[in-house]
Amino acid sequence: MAKKENKDEKKTRYSDEELAEFKAIIDNKLEKARNDLELLTEAYTNANEHGTNDTSPTFKVLEEGYQVLSKEENSRLAARQSKFIQNLENALVRIENETYGICRATGKLIPKERLRSVPHATLSIDAKKNQYK
Repeated sequence: MAKKENKDEKKTRYSDEELAEFKAIIDNKLEKARNDLELLTEAYTNANEHGTNDTSPTFKVLEEGYQVLSKEENSRLAARQSKFIQNLENALVRIENETYGICRATGKLIPKERLRSVPHATLSIDAKKNQYK
């Protein structure tokens, strides 16, 4: 029994079954993230707006200012969402390469609990904390 515990401690990568579980989590997050990005992009480009705002002879300054601010915020959110999608896609590449879940600072496995909540993580909690010291 002690040998099994010792073997788990020396485990260098997650099993194919574990990687499949993480892939399913990432695929779900990717689908939602892509949908969110599409909504954000439409919001700041007015891609689906069919109003008469551009033909109206009068403009309300406050509304226009709010729309500009809202577009800028949506643009920033869309940029963050794009980065998140890229990080998730990079995690899928690591799954294919069987390097997923390995801390890039320590070389040890990142705990499953962390990967389930932050599936694109490349650092363990300890390594992440050490970044800010």
